[in-house]
Amino acid sequence: MYGLTQLGVIHTLISLVAVAAGVIAFIRDRGIDPANTVGKLYIATTVLTCLTGFGIFAHGGFGKPHALGIITLLTLGLAWWAGQGRFGARSAAVAVCAYSITFLFHMIPAITETSTRLPLGHPLLADAEAPELKAATGVLLLLYLAGVTLQLRRLLRVRGVAATAASA
Repeated sequence: MYGLTQLGVIHTLISLVAVAAGVIAFIRDRGIDPANTVGKLYIATTVLTCLTGFGIFAHGGFGKPHALGIITLLTLGLAWWAGQGRFGARSAAVAVCAYSITFLFHMIPAITETSTRLPLGHPLLADAEAPELKAATGVLLLLYLAGVTLQLRRLLRVRGVAATAASA
């Protein structure tokens, strides 16, 4: 189906759940919160997406998608570590940036796979090296930077209100 193996289909379905959970988290909670159900679902399905991706060798061996999976898992570990307060006063900011960039990491293969496979028989782009994909990745990076800036500003505002309330 769509040139996917059974593992590829499972991997894709899990990744779609992760992306949907991420979108819900950003809309509802303004970020990925590992303390709530949607955040936990996002993290679990992101880990499963990475793990199932390691068994897919569509291009013959270890490649960029596998490296991105490793980077994603390391970034989730960093976010968890930051959530434990390991970065002092900056811990919450590190966690926000790390969880958010994992969503960007989902979107890169999502646009690559979609644009090089669909529509069936006449995909939008010939291959994963198409210049249009580099431009799309640049746009995704700008969206990440804008989104994480808004999240960090919100974090500072919430901390400022909490500090004001504590000193009153």
